[in-house]
Amino acid sequence: MRFNRLDLNLLVALDALLTERSITRAAERLNLSPSATSNALARLREYFDDELLVQVGRKMAPTPRALGLEEAVRDVLVRVDSAIAIPPQFDPSTSDRTFRIFASDYTQLVFVPHLLALASAERCAARFDFLPQVSNPQRSLERGEADLLIIPRGFLSPDHPQELLYAEDFVCAVWRDGTMARGPLSAERYLAAGHVVMQPQGGTGSSFEQEMATRHGVTRRVAVTSYGFATLPALVVGTDFVATVHARLARQMQQIYPIELRPSPLPIAPMEQCMQWHKYKSQDPGLVWLRSLLRRAAVRMDAEPIKA
Repeated sequence: MRFNRLDLNLLVALDALLTERSITRAAERLNLSPSATSNALARLREYFDDELLVQVGRKMAPTPRALGLEEAVRDVLVRVDSAIAIPPQFDPSTSDRTFRIFASDYTQLVFVPHLLALASAERCAARFDFLPQVSNPQRSLERGEADLLIIPRGFLSPDHPQELLYAEDFVCAVWRDGTMARGPLSAERYLAAGHVVMQPQGGTGSSFEQEMATRHGVTRRVAVTSYGFATLPALVVGTDFVATVHARLARQMQQIYPIELRPSPLPIAPMEQCMQWHKYKSQDPGLVWLRSLLRRAAVRMDAEPIKA
């Protein structure tokens, strides 16, 4: 199909080239040969009268014209996908669809089992693909690389629909045999201790650090960073470090590791865990079903007895 003399199939190639910044990797993404992908780039250059991608050392860099096209091309492809490629009905028992969901390891441990249990009860044949935590999940949603985000409210995009799933409190985990487990965990002891914190891949900061600085005017001494939440309780074992952890996750890990849980001596606002989906996919029957399942999973999780 052509529009204003442009073969619209070339937009798919342009999107892959701008994403991968490599003819070889773009070819793999498109299931084309490198020569066919190189030919597509040549046709794109001719149409836009611009190099689009130029060789800089061993990498290809986009031109200003290409950068201006990147988000517009992705937006067009997401619109086409949501309007044309999505089936008008969804039956979870017969669907071969893959739902791509951005969710942290914390979410997968405490919440996702409830989601999968409900999906299994409906004999769901669809596949769930949980994507790794990154510092900018909104980009995955914008680019159509994720169907749905399950993230704290503070990280949501203002440009797409959102819905609260549940609230989560925080507790402090310390080694059962360490000095931090002896006596009350005061604010002074908390701030003087080394802290084990989660740092997302590609991230430059922590929401905890931001909250501590903004709300309390203090800074924690970070001793250890990890790319996942589930490791934090284990990393305090054998040390006098403190890990400030989601309460549900902490209670799970207390069954495995020799740790004690203490209330945070500094008030930490509960985390509001939300789901967010692309505005163009609000009527997608599969995502309508999935969002309903997520709501029910949150109710199921909240009804679960609290472990000591």
